[in-house]
Amino acid sequence: MKQAALDYHALPKPGKIEIALTKSAETARDLSLAYSPGVAEPVREIAADPENAYKYTGKGNLVAVISNGSAILGLGNLGALASKPVMEGKALLFKRFAGVDSIDIEVESESAQAFIDTVKRIACSFGGINLEDIKAPECFEIERRLIEECDIPVFHDDQHGTAIVTAAGMLNALDIAGKKIEEAKMVCLGAGSAAIACVKLLISCGMRPENILMLDSKGVIHTGRDDLNQYKALFAVDTDRRQLDDAIVGADAFLGLSGPNLLSAEQLQTMAEHPIVFACANPDPEIHPEVAKAARSDVIMATGRSDFPNQVNNVLGFPFIFRGALDVRATRINEAMKVAAVNAIRDLAKEEVPQEVMDAYDGIQLSFGPGYIIPKPTDPRLLGKVSAAVAEAAIESGVAKLGYPAHYPLTSLDDV
Repeated sequence: MKQAALDYHALPKPGKIEIALTKSAETARDLSLAYSPGVAEPVREIAADPENAYKYTGKGNLVAVISNGSAILGLGNLGALASKPVMEGKALLFKRFAGVDSIDIEVESESAQAFIDTVKRIACSFGGINLEDIKAPECFEIERRLIEECDIPVFHDDQHGTAIVTAAGMLNALDIAGKKIEEAKMVCLGAGSAAIACVKLLISCGMRPENILMLDSKGVIHTGRDDLNQYKALFAVDTDRRQLDDAIVGADAFLGLSGPNLLSAEQLQTMAEHPIVFACANPDPEIHPEVAKAARSDVIMATGRSDFPNQVNNVLGFPFIFRGALDVRATRINEAMKVAAVNAIRDLAKEEVPQEVMDAYDGIQLSFGPGYIIPKPTDPRLLGKVSAAVAEAAIESGVAKLGYPAHYPLTSLDDV
């Protein structure tokens, strides 16, 4: 796998993306229109009205994927340049799944403020910004400031993309288990950016804060602790439970965004009937699905891996969320748009699965149930369903500059 991955990135041409031309550039006239003197005309139009940049340039379908390399996958802080293969990969996924043009930008910054300043100064070039692989807690302030100071969508996918797909799967798992979200008790192992975003979004979807126990490396986040930063403190509850051993007892759901093998079979056995376990640590989950099934035959299980059922995969969300946001020229991706994406992904899993999707997974039969709670990434219906839901939510919540697109709902990339 190591050599295959290196060869994939190196051959036959280094990297995963390239620039393509959208206009003819064959004749002298073509060149005079593409550049001087013809290019002066759209320059004047944009100077007169900046919105004309969407009419005369590729801005409206262009997303910047930006990182400082401070939290690359599970590898840690390896620097901006080392994050480039990941950012190129994100650009590949944007284009492959939603027809969104994307360019990777790696920023060497000595502080969060320097990163914010750099991104803010180049933001006008793009229709949206996808932040990636930025460590907590700096990522929270970086995203918040950029949302406030830019007039285009800014979205930290490690937080919200993970949260949207997780929430969709969790809501469906609760349905299958016969449990109501407002009554469900959940334990979240992990208190980084993804975990915090997941819990926030689940609360927006109806889960009650008092029914959630979040744990960091020191144990349960409770009101008696004086070592919590402002982001963790939001989830402090009044409880006498202190570690996972007692926190997990009677819980309906476990959400793991932490590390490998941190949930034992014995702990799982103390959970409520039909327990829901999202063990999303990569590459090794908090508990292996086979171990979980052996401990509890009634478990509903999801992981972050493609070789197990119910993969929590961000590609189910971010390409289509940006597609919908770009197509109504949204100024931000707000909570209403995130919840709309959750519900679109959630509802799609309940529909009959096309044969082409099952063929892509060796013909395995897929239907809504414990082994299929979220759609597969290759499901072509995600493009139309999620982008339409996000676009509608942007319009209804007042952050869209354009109305509902005439060519919606999308049926394929040819419609983009």
